[in-house]
Amino acid sequence: MQPFTIEEIAQMVHGVWKNPRPGMAPISAVCTDSRSIIPGSLFLPWVGERFDGHRFIDAALEAGAAGCLCAQTPENLRPDKFYIEVADTRLALRDLAAAYRDRFEIPFIQITGSVGKTTTKDMVAAALGAKLQVLKTPANFNNDIGTPLTLLGLEAEHQAAVIETGMNHFGEIAYLGSMVRPDIAVISNIGDAHIEFLGSREGILKAKCEIFEHLKPHGLAILNGDDALLNTVSLPIRMVRCGQSEHCGVRITEIDDHGVDGITCTVETARCRYELVTAAPGEHMAYPMAIAVAVGEELGLSREEITRGVADYRPSGSRMRVIHLPQGRIILDDCYNASPQSVAAALEVLAKTTCERKVAVLGDMGELGDLTEQAHYNMGALAAMLGIDFLVAIGPKAVKIADGAAQSGGAVLHFSTKEEAVAELREQLEPETAMLIKASHAMHFEQLVEQLRGDYD
Repeated sequence: MQPFTIEEIAQMVHGVWKNPRPGMAPISAVCTDSRSIIPGSLFLPWVGERFDGHRFIDAALEAGAAGCLCAQTPENLRPDKFYIEVADTRLALRDLAAAYRDRFEIPFIQITGSVGKTTTKDMVAAALGAKLQVLKTPANFNNDIGTPLTLLGLEAEHQAAVIETGMNHFGEIAYLGSMVRPDIAVISNIGDAHIEFLGSREGILKAKCEIFEHLKPHGLAILNGDDALLNTVSLPIRMVRCGQSEHCGVRITEIDDHGVDGITCTVETARCRYELVTAAPGEHMAYPMAIAVAVGEELGLSREEITRGVADYRPSGSRMRVIHLPQGRIILDDCYNASPQSVAAALEVLAKTTCERKVAVLGDMGELGDLTEQAHYNMGALAAMLGIDFLVAIGPKAVKIADGAAQSGGAVLHFSTKEEAVAELREQLEPETAMLIKASHAMHFEQLVEQLRGDYD
């Protein structure tokens, strides 16, 4: 982060410096966790449903923070530290990030969607990285803490910013967009994720379309052109649709699936034809690749640069990570999160592997509301229909996954917890077996991946 004076910070967050004194050094870092203080930083106490960071102001200052923002000003103010009083620390972080973002005359790309936000973000950043220095959202920093902290990570060398924004309630995308104010806004798709809070897919569409509220008037909207709900969207600005449908301006014309070795696809635009390669498996990868083409062309990258950048894409975290183990064993680690759409895509990847046996380990999917039982049942039925040799369902909601598989003729076992399932998974991971492991993040299936992988270290 480029440095701010204390006076500048107070002005940006509409705050009052309670104990002003001259000669204080500028601030070049912001911390929200008192356990990870950077010396000389600004500490911002976060207030959540079950905690209040104001309790840790003294600890943060003692650990080396130069000062803090506070909605609750401590009674005793240290003379060697600064205290800026604000109405709300959450809004103050937003205002600080928005003001800092204005220092940079670079293109900002904001990305949202029900499934594949992070994959799309990483693919776009990889494509642009062939020419530009790119800041991208790290890990899962896509919420009201992570987005401003990401923006505060901008430095003079950055030439573009690719910002992923998530949500599970109305108003969140608009809130995050007020900081990002994108030149390009991308919606990857509309699925069932968070439908418990948004009521319907139409509600999800409405929430996702908040991304356009802060899109610059000269900006570009990029939408999945094969998504039925997104095809109902009309905007008074430029739009590009990406997909296999004939009406798409960035059109996927061919996809060759190479199993766990990835895919190749052909993408055609009015400008040229792209032969693209990625090592990430699954035909669904063609969509983030096409979106990367649309963004790259908008920012003036050459065909060679876009092609090379897409090929450099690497998945982050447990997103269809292919782990090769001895004697032809493969783990498809896709356990970062799960929704009906992403589970279906992952099962299709598993079904297309060339291993002799195919085993799916599926856990609970969250925030599906009234769709919960039917969605889980459908995933079990789909696994059986795709010819998956064995299914292990884990978790209370996953009982319905087991029901769907069993009633569709599949071989399945259900376990209440992942701890109970470990022994069975070890037995099922035979030589020449591909094992998909997938569930919502709250299930922490990454622990299963590490246990199984550890057997062969």
